[in-house]
Amino acid sequence: MEKIYFIGINGIGMSGLAKIMKNKGYEVEGSDLSRSYVTNELESMGVVVHPEHKVENIEGKGFDMIIASSAIKRDNPEYDYAVRHGIKIVKRGELLAMLLNEETGIAVAGTHGKTTTSSMAATVMLGLDPTIVVGGILPEIGSNAKAGTSKYFIAEADESDNSFLYMHPEYSIITNIEADHLDTHGTLENIVKSFSQFIDQTKKQVFVCDECEILEKLAETKDPEKIVRYSIMDKNADIYADNIEIHDGKTSYDVMIDGKFVGRFTLYIPGKHNILNSLPVIYLALEFGLDREEIQTNIEKFRGSKRRYDILYNRNGIKVIDDYAHHPTEIKATLQGAKSIEHEKITVIFQPHRYSRVKFLLNNFKDAFRGAEEIILLPIYSAGEKDEFGVRLEDLKGVIDESKVYIEPNPEKIDEKILNEDNQKVYMFMGAGDISKIAHRVAEKLEGKYR
Repeated sequence: MEKIYFIGINGIGMSGLAKIMKNKGYEVEGSDLSRSYVTNELESMGVVVHPEHKVENIEGKGFDMIIASSAIKRDNPEYDYAVRHGIKIVKRGELLAMLLNEETGIAVAGTHGKTTTSSMAATVMLGLDPTIVVGGILPEIGSNAKAGTSKYFIAEADESDNSFLYMHPEYSIITNIEADHLDTHGTLENIVKSFSQFIDQTKKQVFVCDECEILEKLAETKDPEKIVRYSIMDKNADIYADNIEIHDGKTSYDVMIDGKFVGRFTLYIPGKHNILNSLPVIYLALEFGLDREEIQTNIEKFRGSKRRYDILYNRNGIKVIDDYAHHPTEIKATLQGAKSIEHEKITVIFQPHRYSRVKFLLNNFKDAFRGAEEIILLPIYSAGEKDEFGVRLEDLKGVIDESKVYIEPNPEKIDEKILNEDNQKVYMFMGAGDISKIAHRVAEKLEGKYR
């Protein structure tokens, strides 16, 4: 039995792979500086999770392979020990690609929407018993990963560090291409080059969203036999959504494939971007042999993954929503979806993610919060970055709308503010850092207040 060690095992991507490898019969251990909601699950599976990064965790234990995310630096004591003692080190994205490339891989890529789209695909195709590795917790399996028995492997393809270029999937879905992770890529042109290579490496079909101009232009340079276009605006697209109706928190629409009516589908998660996300999923599910009625039922069941419009509290005219959106485009799309179904005023509590993202995308935040009546900015979550980009919360406040934005330097005061308000309101906690903990804490206190 091979022994594998994960440095940073509690991360959503790392924990998913740890579960898969454990289910495949490997002996798995790992370390992380903080516990998360996946730690208990890992431990219940027999995975040892160490609370510190220490040489003693791996010294003399005969590990065959060390898995490290791109966030792990060379000076990490476990990483350094592995280098000095010749233990094989594999990047997280490389391991994921190794597993996916052996199967009928369905890889979901794009600047935004990867987790929702891959989670939707996993939910709709559960009947095929696929292996699943996604970036959010799926209620249907109670996890972010599952070892399946079929040939199908559904996974997110991460462009942030170019690790998706290890992948050679049979099928890929690309939701969009935008400027992000510029601290890694440098320019948008470099990002486009990476996606171009990813398209070339996909073996059979690439599903591209026609709503993204950059992606549309890139697809025009590729083999048309490989490209499948989907849209809610262009009726000439290969997959098209028509007759869209939004009513009582649900969205219904007709799906047309190659100009032929396939069926009417209903989503219970808001936003036209989620209609778009569903189109390649429906196409592939049909392609893999699932019947239309099963697909329709599973699309209706899908309520998103954890931290994607995750409703934590909904009573007494107060709603608390936890959402991972942190890029300006994600925020804008999420709020547009919220405005289509929410009737109360919306307050966004936003935790900016990384100094570099705020710096490089500062002006993009200008229209991102349109639809919110109030925006509360929390301190920037560094995600391990040094504060060397010269950007401040005041800069972000200035580009949004100073009249409805205020800065709260102490996140602990958010609880007090919300608990002392009596008016009906929707509170949307948004960000990719630890803001979810604040959202859950507030929801628990509201439960206590109105019990």
